[in-house]
Amino acid sequence: MSTNDPANESQSEAARAYAPYAPAPMVLPGETYESVTSRIADVVLRRKTQKGWIFGFMIAGAIWFMMMFSIAWLLYWGIGTWGNNIPVAWAFGIINFVWWIGIGHAGTLISAILLLFRQKWRTSINRFAEAMTLFAVASAGLFPLLHTGRPWFAYWLVPYPNTLRMWPQFRSPLDWDVFAVSTYGSVSLLFWYIGLIPDLASLRDRVKNGVGRALYGFFALGWRGSARHWHRYEIAYLILAGVSTPLVLSVHTTVSFDFAVGQVPGWHTTIFPPYFVAGAIYAGFAMVLTLLIPVRAIYGLHAYFTDRHLQNMAKVMLLAGLVVAYGYFCEVFYAWYSGNTWEKYMMVNRSLGPYWWSYWILILTNILIPQLLWFNKIRTNIWLLLIISTSINIGMWFERFVIIVVSLHRDFLPSSWALYSPTRWDIMLFIGTMGQFMVFTLLFIRFLPAMSIFELRTLLPDAKVKVKEEHTH
Repeated sequence: MSTNDPANESQSEAARAYAPYAPAPMVLPGETYESVTSRIADVVLRRKTQKGWIFGFMIAGAIWFMMMFSIAWLLYWGIGTWGNNIPVAWAFGIINFVWWIGIGHAGTLISAILLLFRQKWRTSINRFAEAMTLFAVASAGLFPLLHTGRPWFAYWLVPYPNTLRMWPQFRSPLDWDVFAVSTYGSVSLLFWYIGLIPDLASLRDRVKNGVGRALYGFFALGWRGSARHWHRYEIAYLILAGVSTPLVLSVHTTVSFDFAVGQVPGWHTTIFPPYFVAGAIYAGFAMVLTLLIPVRAIYGLHAYFTDRHLQNMAKVMLLAGLVVAYGYFCEVFYAWYSGNTWEKYMMVNRSLGPYWWSYWILILTNILIPQLLWFNKIRTNIWLLLIISTSINIGMWFERFVIIVVSLHRDFLPSSWALYSPTRWDIMLFIGTMGQFMVFTLLFIRFLPAMSIFELRTLLPDAKVKVKEEHTH
């Protein structure tokens, strides 16, 4: 067919006309196999550690030490150092546990579910999100163990045969948490490690230090990139993605049962399972954005974490935020429509009681501010996205505060009412877990590739197989 064919010219004009509406690329033009490998691997293999990284690690380490000190103080003096009382027996310990578990949800969602749905935009963020999941679960697990008062007896929660017949209470969702969270953490760790193996082999082949080569080689498990290796890798990765997917729903559903099975006004509702799962996705994506935006700016990874990723993540946050807002509306509607005196008072107390400020902060940060994500200019503005994602992280913590403290401090009997205020040890432990989270995150960025090298390379134009069509005449 002639190149001057009018049909071809009209198609070219249409393509140029609709070019501004085409989706942004997942990897910016001009990248090659070598540039992708070098740019991401050089963050790990650079000879001198950046001064900014050292400074940030020292600050995070100091905050982490504060957590260690507060735990030592707690174990010496007992749980009375916290501000817990009767009726607010669940306070900062469970608030922070649920908050950290929610943050850890995004890793499995991005890695497993988006992989099964063949969403290629996950490739730039899945590695970081998976690591964030592990660090968040490690921080979350501390709180229920310490909240028991005697964490050295935590093995009593595990149903192992013993002569004392100290079997757990299987009717309690608190015991289900042990299985759900431990299974979630184990599968997430294995899923993250399996995905790292090809990139560990790339680091092994590029590192010049003998110790580094030995360590990366050991954890690469003899990876050589053969067809047999890739075949087994893809099968294992797909199986783990399928196993991980139900965990996204099961873990936070189980956590929500801790509340939903109770008779406390504000807890006894069947909407908690989907409401908690949506909130976990909401908080998880917000934390990924909060961390990845500064990492992209510091290490110059703009070519791999593009506007398309910002757009997609902002849209997921907007959708999850609307589900969360629907949950808030349902709570108000149920309290009114049920005609239950205590449920009605619970909503009045949330909005006008002693902790009214916490309820309106969560409405502002979780519902009102994220509505800006409807606008395309907001979704592609780095600074505004960072502010909105930070706002969501704050709002989701206040949501847990409202659910736990505000619901418990005024029960059915006015004679048992009491106010709660955290002590400095509550605050130190919570802030300290943030330091622990940042220490692990900084170590991950320094010694392991924060983005998947081999998956990013599959997005390059050269990776696409072009099949030449032969026409017979």
